[in-house]
Formats: sequence, structure tokens, C-alpha cells
Amino acid sequence: MKLMNFEQQQAHANIQNVMADRTQKHPRNTNGPLYVDLSCTDCDLCRSIGPQFFARDDDTGYTFVHRQPQTPSEIAEAESIFGTCPSDSIGSDG
Repeated sequence: MKLMNFEQQQAHANIQNVMADRTQKHPRNTNGPLYVDLSCTDCDLCRSIGPQFFARDDDTGYTFVHRQPQTPSEIAEAESIFGTCPSDSIGSDG
């Protein structure tokens, strides 16, 4: 096992926390690689930027993926939304 110095450990920890937890996916996500996890804070940012992909579950207050991106341009558009999520709740298995 390679030992890391403090700065390397911090960088590694930051990388680990930049995407949603695939074990905590919202149950209403449509099947496919794009998902929102249960750390969603209901800020509405992804829904306002990408309403073609994201919707709100009014019962839970979480966002979920209601339609998977299909074309290369849609995939790029959806991936660009990842970085806007303040709670890092959007992820992709693809």
C-alpha cells in the first residue's frame, strides 16, 4: 500500500466526494446511467437548467431523473449539469 502525504490525502478525499452515492439513488430515477441520490437538497438548480432530464418528487422533496439523455449532445448537456449541483447529488454510472 502506498502512503500518501497530507495534501495527497486531502485531494483524494475531495475526489471521493464529487459525485453522488450510487447506493443511495432516488427510487424514481428512470433506468439508465444518470441518477440523483438522496443527498439532494431540493435547491431546484438542476431542474431549472435541465428540465428535460430532472423533475421534482413532491412527496419526498427530492429531484430525480425523469428522462435519460439519449444523443451525444444531450449526454454532454446532462454531464455539464453535474458540476452545478451544490450537494453533489447527481451521478452517472456510465
